[in-house]
Amino acid sequence: MSRMQVDGDAIRALAALLDETGLSEIEIAEKEHRIRVARAAAPVAQTVPAPAAAVSGGTTVATTMSPASAADHPGAVKSPMVGVVYLSPDPSAPPYVQVGQSVTEGQTLLLIEAMKTFNQVKAPRAGKVTRILVSNGDPVEFGEPLAIIE
Repeated sequence: MSRMQVDGDAIRALAALLDETGLSEIEIAEKEHRIRVARAAAPVAQTVPAPAAAVSGGTTVATTMSPASAADHPGAVKSPMVGVVYLSPDPSAPPYVQVGQSVTEGQTLLLIEAMKTFNQVKAPRAGKVTRILVSNGDPVEFGEPLAIIE
């Protein structure tokens, strides 16, 4: 069994990448060796849900559904990866979708940036967008509910 040489510069670079991307953890692997750098989650304050709030571009973000109930909703569109959400292709463009809009299967709902790559999140089914559960620039985790399509 060989001992892994710890590269402090690589660990510092990974930690800087966590700060830069807003990720909570990152892991790299080479052969049988792995390095995982994780940040302790900040405590989350509980708040009373407020009515829907408008964000730039006229998109309405629903804030009346708890994350647990949103994740269990049969129409939940969940994040396929860890990254940062963007609701439009660029800051001056309108959002891909808005609450109340009908979408077709495969239509782009939003983007998730991960490792400097923009990944489209597409509608898994046709329906009406009843809730958008994230805001532009929000960091998201794998499996986190992003929107509800009914």
